[in-house]
Amino acid sequence: MTNLRNPRFNLFLVSLLVTLVQIQTKVRCYQYKVGDLDSWGIPISPSSQLYDKWSKYHYLSIGDSLLFLYPPSQDSVIQVTEESYKSCNLKDPILYMNNGNSLLNITSEGDFYFTSGEAGHCQKNQKLHITVGVGGNTNALAPTSLPLNAPSYPTVFGNIPMAPSTSSSPHLTSKFSLIIIGFFLCYVHCSLA
Repeated sequence: MTNLRNPRFNLFLVSLLVTLVQIQTKVRCYQYKVGDLDSWGIPISPSSQLYDKWSKYHYLSIGDSLLFLYPPSQDSVIQVTEESYKSCNLKDPILYMNNGNSLLNITSEGDFYFTSGEAGHCQKNQKLHITVGVGGNTNALAPTSLPLNAPSYPTVFGNIPMAPSTSSSPHLTSKFSLIIIGFFLCYVHCSLA
């Protein structure tokens, strides 16, 4: 039988506990291709609300990123204020990107406004308003709950996210974690007695 007072065994138990805690912690950050299959460009229909619809179906969080794909010789993307967004004012942007493969990392919560940096494109509805985090789009579907035919990608060239499986494996992991934690607490209690 294993000696519970053995320092090596104690180290093993602590390592096991730390590993289980790390496994339980999930980090989910997604990279969204703005416009999905349509990319970043002037919507085909002048009355199209392509980007308004796109933002309503995406719940964005800190750590996520937006990818704007477009021909760099024909377009760009700028981040603007709400007032500039509404009036399509392209002067004094907050951020200017023009490489055709513009990646924006989301680092704070709030409302953010983007439009094309090319004259006339904003008036043709090539503009995007997103809300990040608390108070964000409560109608948005989380990436893991989108229908299978939804064009939202966790990475640009990745697959469409699948809904979590209904298998009992998360429950087994939780039960296993509780057993290990219980064992560890019993050990600590026995060693103090």
